[in-house]
Amino acid sequence: MNEADAANRLMRLAKLIAHHDKLYHDQDAPEISDADYDALVRENRELEVEFPHLVRADSPSKRLGAAPTSALAKVTHARPMLSLDNAFSAEEVEEFVGQVRRFLKLPESEPIALTAEPKIDGLSCSLRYEQNRLVLAATRGDGAVGEDVTANVRTIADVPQNLFSREGGSLDQREALPAAADWAPAFAGEQVPDILEVRGEVYMSKADFAALNERQEAAGGKIFANPRNAAAGSLRQKDASITAARPLRFLAHGWGEISVPFGATQSEAMAKLASWGFPVSNLLKRCESVDEALDHYAKIEQERADLPFDIDGVVYKVDRLDWQDRLGFVGRAPRWGLAHKFPAEKAETTLEAIDIQVGRTGKLTPVGRLKPVGVGGVIVQNVTLHNRDEISRLGLRVGDRVRIQRAGDVIPQVVENLTRDEKRKAYIFPDHCPECHSEAVAEEGEVDVRCTGGLICPAQRIERLRHFVSRGAMDIDGLGEKSIVEFFELGWLHGPADVFRLKDRRGELIGREGWQEKSVDNLLAAIEARIGFDPARFLFGLGIRHVGIVTAKDLMKAFGSIEGLEAAARGPDAEVELSAVEGIGPVVAEALVDFFHESHNREQLAELLALARPAAFVSTARETAWTGKTIVFTGSLETMSRDEAKAQAERLGARAAGSVSAKTDLVVAGPGAGSKLKKAEELGIRVIGEGEWAEIVAGA
Repeated sequence: MNEADAANRLMRLAKLIAHHDKLYHDQDAPEISDADYDALVRENRELEVEFPHLVRADSPSKRLGAAPTSALAKVTHARPMLSLDNAFSAEEVEEFVGQVRRFLKLPESEPIALTAEPKIDGLSCSLRYEQNRLVLAATRGDGAVGEDVTANVRTIADVPQNLFSREGGSLDQREALPAAADWAPAFAGEQVPDILEVRGEVYMSKADFAALNERQEAAGGKIFANPRNAAAGSLRQKDASITAARPLRFLAHGWGEISVPFGATQSEAMAKLASWGFPVSNLLKRCESVDEALDHYAKIEQERADLPFDIDGVVYKVDRLDWQDRLGFVGRAPRWGLAHKFPAEKAETTLEAIDIQVGRTGKLTPVGRLKPVGVGGVIVQNVTLHNRDEISRLGLRVGDRVRIQRAGDVIPQVVENLTRDEKRKAYIFPDHCPECHSEAVAEEGEVDVRCTGGLICPAQRIERLRHFVSRGAMDIDGLGEKSIVEFFELGWLHGPADVFRLKDRRGELIGREGWQEKSVDNLLAAIEARIGFDPARFLFGLGIRHVGIVTAKDLMKAFGSIEGLEAAARGPDAEVELSAVEGIGPVVAEALVDFFHESHNREQLAELLALARPAAFVSTARETAWTGKTIVFTGSLETMSRDEAKAQAERLGARAAGSVSAKTDLVVAGPGAGSKLKKAEELGIRVIGEGEWAEIVAGA
């Protein structure tokens, strides 16, 4: 793969993984299997290793989960709730231990003890205790910001409300909890840190999940796809009484912020958590070697079907906490931990139909309708077929017998066509949009087929409007899909600007079915509140291809306003100037240029800006001698991460760019600097080392 192809693929992977992160972490509605998701993440990681200079600011390797968009209050974690890198073979686990040894510069004779425990398939949650009292519970969210679920967590019997008291989940109840080992109670009575943030998983047992679905079906309520979705949906409720009625449990696996250390090793600290009343897996084991850890993995895998809850692998952690501190983190994951995933579960069924769905960007996505089949305790009947090339690769036709694979999510992937050689009518992927009958084509180098109808396509128009008002974009409460469809069919909504003209329809709207004076006024007030809204979310809401919320923030940070971005996108060196923005590759730059060079887009945008001009982008940077300057970091930074360096530049009011151009003011070069350093020297741009940069930051 050449550099251009790699940049394009990394851009697409960032967008695709972000999409699936949001579905899984924020909406509890995954579209693909864990194995399929893991494959995307692995492909992204391998490309970034091969092309390190193409690593994007919105790379999945720098991001965790998805920012929460529910109505629950947001909580900033005292310490980020990070994820773990995955392994899929014993060789990768052995390499992980080898990397630990090399990083710590340990001799081969030095043993590396690991803890090994089941990786439960639940919803990550942190419990914060101050002076022995539970004061806050939060979901992981995007790792930096989660949701406040304190009231909901208080209803979970497993969770101690007060440590060393007789209130729910206290030390006196620990004998009923799955303690890590017989030695756990030995620490009872030892003082708990004044600040103790316990982290673990909220989950639902298999038996409780089955019973819940039976009750839901009898009552005509929602049927949950699997225990993980049921647990997540039950915990993230505005009404804690709903959570209280659901059979949720909690299992601790670590900690976040603590006022004082409470152990020298992972195993000792987990034992103390168990002694203080927190549920800890009875399969947690300290292993003296990688071979012993792999043996324990095999034991847990063998017992997997009989465990009371779903697991999808085993987690290894370096036992010595001083070593964990030295190892630290890389990207979004610790160097001292690893998740060893189980192989995906498989089943066979019949492909009964292939339907085409049209998304807001015009993408035609094939969805396979399956004869319902059970996989890993979940009945599945839909599968995403991704695109035209995937159907061709598998030779899929309606009526084929297929093998599907699932690794924890509701919608699996097709891994094999078992009747490929049978004579059957070939499936012809449509060359016209099923919604508006416009031509459907794939752009050069693209695998996705898209409708060319644009704003004349009902599917795209409604989806674009729905995207514009969605929580991640303009977040207009009360204007959901049902209302958008209603107003669209009435001829009131044709484009985003019409949303801000609904105030002129107040009299017509009052009295329509489902609309009363109060609900109408609430909607119009919600729309009015979005005049002068956040410019990044406004830009994201426009639905420009490849421009997600992270990219939108990068663009607003660089250009300050929508008008500033438009001026850059229509300038003589538009693609060069746009590509110089950190995180903006050539594909995104091209999409922006294309968008702003279309007269109908500019006309619609001008119309929208006249009605709902967003606020100017506000930077948190202070005024310094570097304000407005452009700085490029290249090579290996030895005393800080690349993200830290960029954050320092931004705090000085400078812009951290990803490429060197005539507009670059300073290049900070570390060991191994290559083409960027050479170009800076050719252009006569000032080049300094990491030490001199530290002096600039300290003196600014």
